[in-house]
Amino acid sequence: ENREAMLNSKSNRLTEALEEANRLFDRVCHAREAALDAQFLVIASNIGKEKAHELHSEMSAFDSTAFAEDLLTFMGINRTEMEETDDSEDAPGGFLPSGAWQTMGEEASKYFRRAPTFHYMMGSFKSEPPVPKQRIERQKKASRGKAERAMPAQLKKMEESHQEATEKEVERILRILQTHSENDPDTPISFFDFVIDPNSFARTVENVFHVSFLTRDGLAKIRLDEDELPIIEPIKPSEGGEEDSRAGARNQVVISLDQKEWK
Repeated sequence: ENREAMLNSKSNRLTEALEEANRLFDRVCHAREAALDAQFLVIASNIGKEKAHELHSEMSAFDSTAFAEDLLTFMGINRTEMEETDDSEDAPGGFLPSGAWQTMGEEASKYFRRAPTFHYMMGSFKSEPPVPKQRIERQKKASRGKAERAMPAQLKKMEESHQEATEKEVERILRILQTHSENDPDTPISFFDFVIDPNSFARTVENVFHVSFLTRDGLAKIRLDEDELPIIEPIKPSEGGEEDSRAGARNQVVISLDQKEWK
């Protein structure tokens, strides 16, 4: 209903309506009231948009008649006195005062007293040329045949420690195997009884791994008994020559062992 009054640039009705709506919104407790508030915000935003658009158009529009009136007033013309002396033709040069153009020129000269300052959009340019960047030459890759990759000291030490630990463990297992064989030479040693650790599956796998070094180096041999079960026994030094002569008859076997079978 008050749309025209709110669109007036000199009126604060829209601001007052928004403030009143803010006060009323504190007492909103029903969905219908909140919907009405939202509808009011839509209407108020549309009115504000129209008001801003009209304000912008009034600022950008140029009224030549109003500008002429303001210019004549600035140059010293009183419209009331001009109407009283309109019938007299004694005023030389028309109705403008004698110093009207001089007055306007003095005022206009204030805005052309000095030239606008010059500025750089991206800053002033440098008089000295930029220092050329030094090119970093890449090292030429050595040929693959001659290049020997150096192993890091820490990794090399780690590999040596693991190798030493493996060798010590293999020697320990060999001594245990030899001791069992010497104490009871007539009783074959079951391979599974020898390597399986009842309390640790991981330890069992490690034992199988270490025993494989004994058979690889010819320090122990594994064969099947009458029940087709593997048995292990150490190789005596006197048998070493015979075993070496039959080295080509050695077979490699892969054993599958999961936790269910281990249990």
